Amino acid sequence: MEDKVTGLELGADNYLPKPFHLAELNARVKSIIRRRQHGEETSISLENLLIYPDKRILSVDGKEVILNRKEFNLLYYFVVNPNRLLHKTALAESVWGDYIDQADSLDFIYSQVKNLRKNCLRQAHR
Repeated sequence: MEDKVTGLELGADNYLPKPFHLAELNARVKSIIRRRQHGEETSISLENLLIYPDKRILSVDGKEVILNRKEFNLLYYFVVNPNRLLHKTALAESVWGDYIDQADSLDFIYSQVKNLRKNCLRQAHR
């Protein structure tokens, strides 16, 4: 119970503790999709960024920026968690999933953030 409360207080919309049944996971995902299908295009804006999560499109100062999947997921995680202290473990689990347990260290996150910054700056200033 404590983990659930902590997760929700840190910004999670939902919490599914392990072990879980795939049927429950599937039902929760379908529920979220139903809530989001209002026929409108979902976008998130933060300062000079405009993100269309469903289409995986990023615009910086009105210019489209092409990111790979991990870069986009990383940026999305940062944008939906503004003004929060982010822990490397939570970030890694969100972007890289359950396989993160197999990593020796989480230092690769720093290089991914560096690549994201470089990509955004290079493409937005063309």
